[in-house]
Amino acid sequence: MSLILGGAALQRCDNCAVLNSALAAEVTVLDRERLVPQLARTLVLTLAGIVTASVAASPQQQAPVKVNVINVCSPSADDQKELSTALAKVPAKPVFGKDYEVARGHSTLDANTPVPGMQPLPPGAASAADWVRVRREFPDAGLFSNVQYSFSVDASNMVETLVLRVRDPKDLMQVSLEDSASAVTSASAMLSANTPVSRVKLERFGKSSVVLARCAGAEGSPAPDQTAYESIFREASAILNRYRDALGVRKLVPQELSRLGVATAPKTATGSKKDP
Repeated sequence: MSLILGGAALQRCDNCAVLNSALAAEVTVLDRERLVPQLARTLVLTLAGIVTASVAASPQQQAPVKVNVINVCSPSADDQKELSTALAKVPAKPVFGKDYEVARGHSTLDANTPVPGMQPLPPGAASAADWVRVRREFPDAGLFSNVQYSFSVDASNMVETLVLRVRDPKDLMQVSLEDSASAVTSASAMLSANTPVSRVKLERFGKSSVVLARCAGAEGSPAPDQTAYESIFREASAILNRYRDALGVRKLVPQELSRLGVATAPKTATGSKKDP
């Protein structure tokens, strides 16, 4: 059994447990009609001894444990290079095919369903979010097969996520960019402000993910120095900004959220002034 634990971040954790298949044992018994009675008895006794010995030894065996910890606040030099290389492959001026998808919805989190990396909800509490999703396809000759943008808003936060999926994944599978803002502002204000990316993630085939995230300091301690990663954050933010325009989400998302009954413009105070 192999246990893989990955991801420790300020905003979220990427935790997963993978149980590999146990070793299998196969015993082939020859046709009894080809064995003399003495040989058949010997074979039965031998197999019985093997099974007994295996049962006796199994409680003493311990499965190996493998732990992978992802440092999202200060990735290694190799991880930084991999992040920069993947971002450089994202089309600067995307050309889309004819196929597309626009969807909107309202989702409620079941308090009884555990979510990896998320603290359980208090008894009686509920969590719900409204969301808009846009997907466009790239031409067949491109490295990426499609791009998907999503915008979700709940009682306290708004989150933007841009995911580009590789057409023929051999090492890199997908690139994910994410940013967030407090829900005290409006979706229109967040989209027009070009909110910078706070999390960059590379999903890799058969390997752990590579993640870079904005990290705040723990209680009573300063935030870690992330100056060395500013170029990666800037490039990721520039990509997200270009795809906001290419996908038309600055106008589309507020329109779709309004159909869900979500306020998309900041509230303004009303009232009349009294004459002095």
